[in-house]
Amino acid sequence: MTVPESIRDRYNDTQDRILKYLRGGVQKGRHFFKSKYIAHDLGLSSKEVGTNLAILSEICDDLEIKRWSYSNSTTWMVTPRAI
Repeated sequence: MTVPESIRDRYNDTQDRILKYLRGGVQKGRHFFKSKYIAHDLGLSSKEVGTNLAILSEICDDLEIKRWSYSNSTTWMVTPRAI
């Protein structure tokens, strides 16, 4: 298995946009994000966001992404990973 040379090689464009959104929110002190609001802000569908967040929860090194709850839209808890 080869190691990606850059972050751009590791994530697709949609995942990269979602990660930038989440990092910005975490820097502002937010830790809970609803898929439907991420989708609205980024011009994506809620399904696209949910699918990509599930993938990112497995492969993202700097953020810990966990499915938190479901009420009217999936809520995700996002925290920085300890280095």
